[in-house]
Formats: sequence, C-alpha cells, structure tokens
Amino acid sequence: MGRRRRFSIAILAGVLLGGGLSPVAQADEQGTGFSVPGLRQPVQLIVDTWGVPHIYAANTDDLFLAQGFNAARDRLFQIDLWRRRGLGELSAVLGPSYVDQDRATRLFLYRGNMRREWESYGPDARQAATRFTEGVNAYVDWLAKNPAAMPEEFRKLGYLPAKWSPEDVVRIRTHGLSKNLTSEVQRAKVACAGDVRLDKIRVKLEPDVDPAVPAGLDPCTVTDDVLNTFKLATQDVVFAQGGVRVAAAEDDVPAEGSNNWAVSPARTTTGRPILANDPHRALKAPSLRYVAQLSAPGIDVVGAGEPFQPGISIGHNGTVAFGLTVFGLDQEDLYVYQLDPNDPTRYRYGDGWESFRTVTEQIPVAGQAPCPAELRFTRHGPVLKVDEQRHLAFALRTGWSEPGMSPYFGNLKLMRARNLDDFTRAMRNWGAPAENQAYADTSGTIAWVPGGLAPKRSGYDGLLPVPGDGRYEWTGFYSGDELPRSVNPPEGFVASANQYNLPPDYPARDRKLGFEWANPSRYQRIADVLSATPRSSVESSAALQNDQLDLPATRLRALTAHLASADPDTRAALDLLRGWDGVDREDSAAAALYQVWFSRQLLPGFSRAVLPPAVQPLIPVPDAAVAVEALEHPETWFGPDAAAKRDALLLSTLAAGYADAKRLLGPDPAAWRWGNLHQTTFGHPLGASVGPLPRGGSAYTVDAATYPATGAFGQTNGASFRMVLDVGGWDNSRAVNAPGQSGDPASPHYRDHAERWHSGGLFPLLYTRAAVERNVEHRYLLRPC
Repeated sequence: MGRRRRFSIAILAGVLLGGGLSPVAQADEQGTGFSVPGLRQPVQLIVDTWGVPHIYAANTDDLFLAQGFNAARDRLFQIDLWRRRGLGELSAVLGPSYVDQDRATRLFLYRGNMRREWESYGPDARQAATRFTEGVNAYVDWLAKNPAAMPEEFRKLGYLPAKWSPEDVVRIRTHGLSKNLTSEVQRAKVACAGDVRLDKIRVKLEPDVDPAVPAGLDPCTVTDDVLNTFKLATQDVVFAQGGVRVAAAEDDVPAEGSNNWAVSPARTTTGRPILANDPHRALKAPSLRYVAQLSAPGIDVVGAGEPFQPGISIGHNGTVAFGLTVFGLDQEDLYVYQLDPNDPTRYRYGDGWESFRTVTEQIPVAGQAPCPAELRFTRHGPVLKVDEQRHLAFALRTGWSEPGMSPYFGNLKLMRARNLDDFTRAMRNWGAPAENQAYADTSGTIAWVPGGLAPKRSGYDGLLPVPGDGRYEWTGFYSGDELPRSVNPPEGFVASANQYNLPPDYPARDRKLGFEWANPSRYQRIADVLSATPRSSVESSAALQNDQLDLPATRLRALTAHLASADPDTRAALDLLRGWDGVDREDSAAAALYQVWFSRQLLPGFSRAVLPPAVQPLIPVPDAAVAVEALEHPETWFGPDAAAKRDALLLSTLAAGYADAKRLLGPDPAAWRWGNLHQTTFGHPLGASVGPLPRGGSAYTVDAATYPATGAFGQTNGASFRMVLDVGGWDNSRAVNAPGQSGDPASPHYRDHAERWHSGGLFPLLYTRAAVERNVEHRYLLRPC
C-alpha cells in the first residue's frame, strides 16, 4: 500500500501517531485551551486583533515550550518543510526526485563539536531549543489525536509532520545568508576570458582594489557547474501545480538586503529614541518572519523572529530596542585542489597528499529502499565537485561550519540585554548572518553595532578561488571588538542599508573583511531624509520606509536634460522623463518607462559599449553604481569624444526602451503604469499565494522592491516585515508582517496584512498587558498535564 494511501486511511480512522497530549477542549476559533505535557505551570496565550500571539508564562522553560507549541499551531507546514529541507529529509516523504537535493543539503549540516556549538550561544541556549522543540512535538502529538485539524498541505502531499530534536534548530545552516561564493566563480570566469579587473564592472569593490589571480590558480578550471551542488543545497523546496519538482540550479535567487536606523531623543518629536527596521527577504506566504511577544520573569520581549527557533531577533525588551541589516563580511572561500593522478581520493596539501574524509549516509526515500549518499570533505569543507579527468576537486570553506553560526540563534543573548554594554558583549561573538545592529534604549542611547564571524585571510583577499594546497588559509577570526561601531554620533542618528560603511580610518584593506556591498542609494536617501528632518516621529519613519524616490533615476534624468532627438518616439521618451520627479510610484507612466529603459536597455547597453566581446556575455548587466558613475564621468570609459558617445548611448537605449514599453504596456503612454508591470505575489509552495499586488519602488528605493535582472518585472524580495519602535513609549510602536501572521490559508490572518502592507500601513505592536487585553481576539490556556 502506498504511503499516501496509508496516510488517508489513518486520517479517516483518526488514529494517527498516538500521543500523550489531550485537548482540554478542541481549539476552535474561540479556543479555550490545550493540555500540554512538559509544562510546569499554566501559560496564557493571547492572540490580538492583528494575529500576534502574546505568551505569558511563569518561567522561561514554559515560555519557550509554549513558543514552540504556538509556532506549530500557526506555522506547522512552514517549519516542518524548513526542517526537512535543512536536514536533507525531503525524499523520505516526497520521493526520489529529491535525493540529489537531500544529498547536497547534508553536506552543509553542522558536523562539529556540539558542546562548543551550544556554549557559543550562551548558557541557556540548549535548554531553550530543547523546550521549544518539545513544544513543537507536543502540538504534533495533539494533531495525532485530532486529525481533522491537520494542516491542508500535509493532506495534499500525503505525509505527516515530523518530530524535532533540539539539534535540528542549530545544525541546519543552509538558510543563512551567504556572501561571495557565486561572485568568486564569476570573477574567475572573467579572468579566464580577459583581464580580471574588468569584473569591477560587474560588481563595484569597496574599498577599491584590483583583484589578482592567486598564484597557482588556473581560472579557466572554475566553471559554472562548480556551483550546482551549492545552489541545490540552498534553494527552496519547489512545487509545481501541487506536485513536486526540483528547481534547476540556475534558477534566480533573490538578493537580500535591509534598512535600519535609530534616531536620538534630541531629534524626535517625543524626546524618546525611535528605531526602525525593515529587513528584506524573499516574499513568501506565510512570511519568513513571525511576530510574537514572549513574557516571563526576567524576560519580556516583542518583535519578529524566525518561526522555527526560540527567541526574537528584531524588536525590544522594554529597555533595549534592536533591528538588523546584513553587514558585508565575506565568510566563504572556494578552494581548488590537485588530485593524486594515481588515487583520486587524495588531494595535494603542502608537500604531500591528504585523503578526503568520507561520510556515507542512507537517505530514506518514500516508496523504495534508502539511497546511500557519499559525502566528501576536505580539511576546508564540503566537496562541491570532483573532476577526475582533469584531476581537480573543488570544496567550500565557509563560516557556516564553525560553532555558533546557526543563523539568528544568537538572538537569545541579544534579547536579554539591559544596556549597551550587555548588547555589545552579546554581539562580540555574533556569528551569522553578519549584521549591522541599530540599537536604542530608554536611557536615550543610540548606536551602530556590527557583528559577524570575520575570517583572517593570510596572503589573499577572498575575491577569487584559491588553491587548496596550504598557501591560502584562514588564520583565525576577528573579534567583534575589532569591528567599528558608533555611539550617539553628532548627526543624531545611525543608519545602514547594506552599503559600504567601514569608516575612513578603519584598516579595511588590511583586514579584508569584505569588498562587495549593496548600492548606496537606499542609505543615501535615508540619511538625506533624516538629516533634513529636525524632529522625527513614528509616522515620519514609517513614511520613510515607504519612500520610493529613486536616486539613480534622478542622476540619469539630469544627464538627459540637454539631449534632443529628431525621432518622435525618442522625443516623447525624453519629455516623459523630464516631467518626472524620480519617484517610482506604481501609477507612474514615467517610472514604467524608466525601469524598462534602465534595466533592459541602458545597463546592458553600457556593458556592450565598454567591455571587450569575449567578456560581454559574462557581464550582461553591470553594477548599477558603476554604470551611473561612468555615465556621469564618461572620459575614462568611452575614449575620444567620450561625452558624445555617452549621449549617443543614452539616446539609442532610450529609443529601444520606449519601444519596449509600448510592447509591454500598449501604444498610449498615458495609460502606462509601473504597477502594471511590477507586481508582488506572496508565493506559497502549494499555490495558496497572495496577490498579485501592483507595486512601486525598485531595488534602489528605500521601499526596496527588487525584480530580476533579466526576465519579468515581478518583485522577488523586499520588506515583508516592517517595524517602527517608539523607544519607551512602547505601545505607540507599529509593525506589519505581510501577507499575514498565520500559515493556514483558511485563517483570516493568512492574508490580512497584505493590503495594509501594500498601502504602506502598519498595525499597533502592543507591549503592555493592558493594551493587549484591550485588543484580544482569541485567548488560549496551555495547562500542564
């Protein structure tokens, strides 16, 4: 009998997986509660009007157990799929088409010393993870006795949710934000085709350095297929029309980014600090973050966390507020090894040969025998590719494999900080992802505190792959105390948007923390607005999060001001841009023309104009910051008559962009709307998506709305979660988590934040018990058995 058939019979019989949890009363929409094994004392769970759970426990053990129970209650399919993907256990329920993905994922599990792993997060981390996973398992057991409540996704796919162990929370690493492996491979390809310095057109390097091919590396041996295993390990689980499929290795992976800022009391309307954060991630249904309040003696924190782990990673604890963006540390290096011609299981290291460390695991496969998987490792990390014909192997060294690198799990220390000293101590050994933390507290202090595992590289910069023979090694890691920080700066605010933010006097070239950073436009707009606002408010910060002024567009509009053309369509395009204010509104015709021109015509046209033919296919779209700067200063890029050549490029690509816009949006420019092209869909793996919603913004606006460099204009990532905190006036704080808090497509909280998010709105992020009690939607009591 097939696995799916057995499951459906079990559902009908109501005898799934027997367990020790019995409901006090079945938890319907007005649910009264659950009897939960493992609890010491009752826990009150209040869900407010906006779907935010507020969990009140008598001790932290019960608090984290209740957090896990509630996460499963609201997001079980999401967190179960995260666990199965991360552990390499998809094939066990989805069949043999996932064996390759499972094998790839298993290469990146944490396999080091678990005692060091737990200790790196603090003395309470293991217990928090243990109680959290006990809570998840308690809800899974409850479902076994109440099969009618099983989430629909499990019914559709025909399998059951799994039980968790505490180690699952920290061993999974492939959801972390990686840095430059793919860039190293691309740079090697450019080096093979021509001068490696041309790659600085693909991605701007800060501080500015000229990459050089490391001694002993033949860049032509580094081909695209080196990345196949890595991409397979880090991709989402992809379904098609209710079935399953594995995404191709070249499928687009959205870029990640974020904005944050903290404003000092002297520059706010209330005399209290304001902290704002809108982390940018892939837009999914349900959201990749989950908003909750956790309250017990010694801890009372509210904000957004990862649905699959204990704690809160963005929010406040009644004294300290914190919000993150990604800090551009380079935590990855690709190593290339010579194999022993007489024994391809050995690779050159120093003056001799070392054997691969091999681990063989059995991958369970639904409907058939387990599949053996041989996992190979070098002293540097997992082997991504072996080329026995050329006697080469490729492996990845990454911070992910070090203790303390489970993404965001360090939040358990951050959320207990009572002052800046506590907070900086917690950030001193922060692992992953590398972060810029904006900090504010009720004493009025604001700060920028970056952190992350920063390798010390000996004799190389990490920009290209290196030989794995021992000449290029990590010699340790920089402490958080060796990273810069800023406390109460004279400008009265701190801000970051993934831009290059190492201070001018910081030894960035020597320490080689990283060279690839985000376009500075988002940060520059944030800094401009905050500088020009004498007194910021929660409302003005919320408006800034939704700001759609496109600074590269304003710079390019200035370059077209003096241009003229005899061609009617080109003249019409010039007129449309000249009458535009540079704001990427969803109802703007000019924004639609500009985005089509800029992304589909101007940027590719610039690459063709300045790159030799052999390199052009490798850099079809240049770094926008490089292109805009080059167009403003053409003399070093276009040769004789540089300005004339630049102007000719602007006009020819604008004509092509206008024709492209007519093809996409119709012949009448008056009817064009950027939102007709640029739309947001919060995609669910099995089709319960929310949207599409017309969108403004772009990758270069504070309201970040990235779309692919090629292909359609649909938004791939952005700020599904936004938060603005009134530090000390906590109930005045605001947030949104689109499309909604719940993972159940039948719940009103599955999509109730989507339109609010689309219109730039926020809901009250309640903190005091009195405010919560005034806004109760559901009340549950979790009772010990």
